[in-house]
Amino acid sequence: MQNAIREVTPIITDQAAVFGLLMSVLGLVFFTSSLKNNYVQKFYGVIPPLLMCYFIPGLLNSFHIIDGENSPLASIGSRYFLPACLILFTLNLDLKEMWNLRKRAGLMFFAGLIGIILGGPIAVWIVSLVAPGVVAGTGPDEVWRGLGALAGSWIGGSANQVALREILQPSPKLFSSIIAVDVFVAYIWMAILLYGASKVKLLDSFFKADSSDVDALTVRMDAQSKAHSRPAETKDYILMLALALGGTGLSSFLSAPIAVYMANNYPQLEKFSLTNGFFWLILFATIIGICLSFTPARKLEHAGASKIGTALLYMLIVTIGMQMDITAILDNPGLFLVGIIWISFHAMVLIIVGKLIKAPFFYLAVGSMANVGGVASATVTAAAFHPSLISVGVILAVFSYAVGTYAGWFTALLMQLVAPI
Repeated sequence: MQNAIREVTPIITDQAAVFGLLMSVLGLVFFTSSLKNNYVQKFYGVIPPLLMCYFIPGLLNSFHIIDGENSPLASIGSRYFLPACLILFTLNLDLKEMWNLRKRAGLMFFAGLIGIILGGPIAVWIVSLVAPGVVAGTGPDEVWRGLGALAGSWIGGSANQVALREILQPSPKLFSSIIAVDVFVAYIWMAILLYGASKVKLLDSFFKADSSDVDALTVRMDAQSKAHSRPAETKDYILMLALALGGTGLSSFLSAPIAVYMANNYPQLEKFSLTNGFFWLILFATIIGICLSFTPARKLEHAGASKIGTALLYMLIVTIGMQMDITAILDNPGLFLVGIIWISFHAMVLIIVGKLIKAPFFYLAVGSMANVGGVASATVTAAAFHPSLISVGVILAVFSYAVGTYAGWFTALLMQLVAPI
């Protein structure tokens, strides 16, 4: 039976060539998604660019053009690109504006956050009653691990999802299924909210909302955007990368000895991931970003710091996608039911709170997408109401990035408690 199981040698083994191929894929997706051709636009209306950035590298791996599982690029992405983009996303956190929005916008955001935190374990518990095998599993295939990574995406964004993936360590096969659930369910919900934006007066009437504060906010945000936006210079890009990568280096330097100390002295904390060096790496990177938001470094956002962060995030996404096995996506279709129940609970909480406080539909939509979709989706959703409101979506989404990893981690622990043994 010798050679009964043979490893397939990938066509491209040179890692520089693999990285170049991944960046070409990223460029191709962004170039084609920006075309005005009706057929192209319809295609990306059904299959969003984010999914393509996961899916195409996954195809390259599944057909053995590259070997994503054994490539060092995935580790480089999670250890360098991820903390760097988190720093760039959080350095413009405006706590003062967050405080100004604390009443209805802030309340809707936190209602959405609670809906995700509680909706996850409730969905797992409900599905476990009728189909326990869907939410069971052992070791890296324990479904709560993958759903915990999904919680990071739905309380923050892709960067938080990757952070929790590294912390919770779901198997690549399970994570591939989770990506499909994430994109399918989240984008359907986003489509519903965007449709709602076109019926905003009718929905505000349903909530009996007074939208005068949204109108005033529109005027204020429009003035701020025009006053501060400026073209970026070379020194701006250097400073952005210096802070992002320098902060990443400092985070890595601090995280390793703390993780070792925890493992040696408090091994019982392993179940809370406190012995995991990556947990501390992300924690320190987030803290550095928040601290920078109190310094003049926050002004780098006017030159596009979050855009550089988004570029790093998409570079990270293609290195994750290269580990996907596309054939694993339909291995556990019951996970789609978990996602639908989960997002439905989130929506129910938002609708109930919105009705109670008479919140404009804008606050419901942006409060939801700041959680579920992160900066990109919150921006698109806010723009559907008025371009001047984009910064509101960004502010809430940045705050979501700041808390997403830890709220998602807590959600994962709750799901672990209710998951079948």
